[in-house]
Amino acid sequence: MTPGDFLALCLNVGFGLIMLSLVLAFVRLAKGPSFSDRVVALDMMSVSIVAFCALYAIKTGVSSFVDIAIVVALIGFLATVALARFAERGIHRNRHLSDISPADVVATQTKGAQRANQGDKS
Repeated sequence: MTPGDFLALCLNVGFGLIMLSLVLAFVRLAKGPSFSDRVVALDMMSVSIVAFCALYAIKTGVSSFVDIAIVVALIGFLATVALARFAERGIHRNRHLSDISPADVVATQTKGAQRANQGDKS
């Protein structure tokens, strides 16, 4: 077995394992069950795409795919940080706009107007 054959074998095994990890991460993304599981699955998918780009750059000898891998890694990192902040702040609420009644809106506006009037008097 020549070094070129060994490299080709390693690349093909690597591509297969990366595809398997993408499929498994997609299943976790679809099934969940929690928001954190979905965030981890998205992060795993971005890491798998970076690895795929790196292996493809090795296989073809085109260095532009390394640049693409770096960009995908940066976007994946920023997306993970943004989703972590989203989850930490508690923006993900179970209350929808359809659950808010018009009386709630009027009560909120009335309280705001009363506070503004109290501020004007003092």
